[in-house]
Amino acid sequence: MQPTATVLVYSDDSNTREQVRLATGRRPAADVPQVEFVECATPAAVVAELDRGGIDVCVLDGEAAPAGGMGICRQIKDEIFDCPPVLLLIGRPQDAWLATWSRAEAAVTLPVDPVEFASALAGLLRGKRALSA
Repeated sequence: MQPTATVLVYSDDSNTREQVRLATGRRPAADVPQVEFVECATPAAVVAELDRGGIDVCVLDGEAAPAGGMGICRQIKDEIFDCPPVLLLIGRPQDAWLATWSRAEAAVTLPVDPVEFASALAGLLRGKRALSA
């Protein structure tokens, strides 16, 4: 049985969560594991899933309401031991500095570009795998 990677996707917008799933497909690149998704629509659900463990990468919507992914990213980086890497979805390329402030490992703009997103997600999964090896 092949290993799988678990990706948490946070957005209050189900269309954004669907864009992430479609851009990822079964796996974002040939050299990374297949992906299983855990979808969250509230900040409390994100924290609960991270406390439960088993998340390899988080994808957080920086444009989500009432709590955006940037603030949640900064919070989980402070509060979750061994926090998984975060891919932040940002509204504009000019918001990249906010992604840096939030301590996200990567950021891509909305709407999700499948090639750019898959590349960024695969990079984080590769890095996670290298750290666990």
